[in-house]
Amino acid sequence: MLSRALTGVVRSTWVLLSVGVLVAAGVAWTTYQDVDTGVRRSLAVRADDVKSTSGVNVLVMGLTTRRDLDGGAPPDEVLEALHAGDVDRGGYNANTLILLHVPSDGSAAVALSLPRDNYAPLLGIAGGPQHGKVKEAYGRAKEAEERRLASEDVRRDPAEIEWLGREAGRRAQVETVRSLLGVPVDHIAEVSLVGFYRLAEALGGVEVCLNAATFDEYSGADFPAGRQHLTAAQAMAFVRQRHGLPNSDLDRVRRQQAFISAVMHRIRSEGLNALGPLAEVAKQYVVLSADWDVLSMAQGTTGIRFHTLPLENDPAADAQPTIRAAVTAALTPPVGTSGAGTQPSPIPCVD
Repeated sequence: MLSRALTGVVRSTWVLLSVGVLVAAGVAWTTYQDVDTGVRRSLAVRADDVKSTSGVNVLVMGLTTRRDLDGGAPPDEVLEALHAGDVDRGGYNANTLILLHVPSDGSAAVALSLPRDNYAPLLGIAGGPQHGKVKEAYGRAKEAEERRLASEDVRRDPAEIEWLGREAGRRAQVETVRSLLGVPVDHIAEVSLVGFYRLAEALGGVEVCLNAATFDEYSGADFPAGRQHLTAAQAMAFVRQRHGLPNSDLDRVRRQQAFISAVMHRIRSEGLNALGPLAEVAKQYVVLSADWDVLSMAQGTTGIRFHTLPLENDPAADAQPTIRAAVTAALTPPVGTSGAGTQPSPIPCVD
């Protein structure tokens, strides 16, 4: 039973690592327990929220912030490696949004990448719904909550204010994505830009493949064509680059999916030993839902199907019908496959 459970953890882990999120790691049951009890837990998904009936939906969020969970700044050498400007650049946008659906019947998981620039009603923000890019719900709600806290005659530690502001941001992002996609959100997993860097660093980098040489001064990407091993800093540039790519943000989404495949390939080759160094990093940089038993959810998953949802970046357009239709289609197993899906090539080549 334990061997089967750990196999499930592996299957779940390589999905969430696409955006630097570790849900479980280690070489033994005791290591899993250490991570499970050590990561920060969020109450953003409430007990009375509507839940999925056909499996589990996890909203994976990758934040642009360079700050840690207490609002602290990373060392200068890390900021330099990120190649992402000063500590406050980028705010608290949820630039990476992936809805991971794990069916209850043990068939293939489905990862739905939601392009960050889709316009939508932004819900869960103090003062009422706003309109903007879906990625902005988190940061706007965090800012509004911190203004509210500042108006109270209560002395709070800066780390507490940071946490409460982020909890408001998480809640707003859950409500916004749930409304746009038309499906429940059962759990969340969150990591910041610095957290992704630390996770990639703990992994010792990753193998990728590029169809053509690429250079981008904004992200720091400077890679030849072909298969290559990227350091943590280079992996950051790889998943962040959008300038100079044929389809901009959509190509960046495909790179995130390629990163999933690369990590999956490594874990299949090296087994759980590949995950051991990630445990301490997860406890410092990852946030998971308070009531989420990751080990239980991961058991029995048999693969993954990737989908990129449509992008509607016209502020006056209503993207909801198109995106909801795409979600329904993506969550419907292909005819004749019983939901098994096919695995991507171990190291897929991307633009």
